[in-house]
Amino acid sequence: MRYPTPTLRKGGNLLLYWVIALLTAVAQLIAGYFYLVSGLAAPLWAVALFLVWWVVLTRVGVKLALLRSYWLVLVPLVAVSTWFGAMWAGDAFLGWMA
Repeated sequence: MRYPTPTLRKGGNLLLYWVIALLTAVAQLIAGYFYLVSGLAAPLWAVALFLVWWVVLTRVGVKLALLRSYWLVLVPLVAVSTWFGAMWAGDAFLGWMA
């Protein structure tokens, strides 16, 4: 599978993009930490699903970074919101507790 050659739109600043990409990568790593330590409140099967989901999101983020897409910023936001939602639902409906 071939991807198109990444280009920035007119007036795009490559340095600014890579700074944003770096900050997004740091945010994704922080989200990954929360996915790892969720084993304190969630069962092992849920932690395994969390980690698979985090890897999928990270892979999407890497692809978006290589394409130089600003949609990259949404990847850690999706990671954090799905983690909070899953932890809330696990507590409310499945009885997960620390």
